[in-house]
Order: sequence, then structure tokens, then C-alpha cells
Amino acid sequence: MPGGLLKMACVLYPGSFDPIHNGHVELAEIASDLFDEVVVAALVNPSKGDGLFDLEERMFLIGESLKHLPNVRTTKFNGLVVDLATEVGADFIIKGLRAVSDFESELQMAQMNTALAGVQTLFLPSASRSSFLASRLIREVIKLGGDVSQMVPELVQKHLEGKS
Repeated sequence: MPGGLLKMACVLYPGSFDPIHNGHVELAEIASDLFDEVVVAALVNPSKGDGLFDLEERMFLIGESLKHLPNVRTTKFNGLVVDLATEVGADFIIKGLRAVSDFESELQMAQMNTALAGVQTLFLPSASRSSFLASRLIREVIKLGGDVSQMVPELVQKHLEGKS
């Protein structure tokens, strides 16, 4: 959508992206249409436990999965999202919503981020075709030997082989 409503702004899209899936890619594509610059940040999230990929692997997979979006760049971060938002000059943080349950936890984080640094969070709903996708569920399916090839970018699928 050239000439989008929020053009001339930078947005931060934080997450663990372990692994990046088609829902993440879809949200980055939407943000890419709405904003001049999108910074996708892979964060170390201690509350999510052991993941499938280390941070460097995730950075590679995110970069490759989003390389078709010229106004998207990637970074990694360990700390407060609002500190990173300030560092990269983000005007907003975006978060995807899959269900009402996402809204409850994301709203609380958004309010905390606004209280800490005045950074506003924009919520973008996921498309129905990807609304069920969650990295946590993909990790569970992989560990049990299931097929997630239709849920993740092709390169991610190749890197998932042997992770079960």
C-alpha cells in the first residue's frame, strides 16, 4: 500500500521468533506496507525456556525469511524492549494478535511500555489462515516429529529437519 497512513515512521517488531513462522512473515509484510522502516528484533526471552535455535541461527533465519522486504532490517537484543525502541528510533512497537487471550497479555505489556518510555504499541490482527500459528506450538510439533512445512518459510523448514 504505497503512501500508507503511517508512512515516515519507524516501527519495532520484537519477538523471540523461535522459529520464525508464516504468521510472523505476514505481520512483517503488513508493517512494511504501513511504515517506512521496520526493525524486527529477536529478543532473548528467559521466560520461554530452551528454544530450538540459538540467537545467531534465529537472526539468520529471520533475515533470510524477510529479505524480500527492502525496508525491513533485523537486530538482536537482550533487555527492555523500550530501550531498544529508543535506540533504533522507533515511533511505535507492533504486536500481532491471534486471539482475545493474546490481547490481555499484550495490552498489559503495552501499558507498561507506555509508562516506562511513552512508546505506543499498535496491535495488528493476524489473518485467519495464520491465526493459530505460535512458535511454541511449532516447537512442540517438531519435537514430536510432526510436519510444519506449511507453517514456516521453506528455509526454516530445512533448518528444522533433525531438530526433533
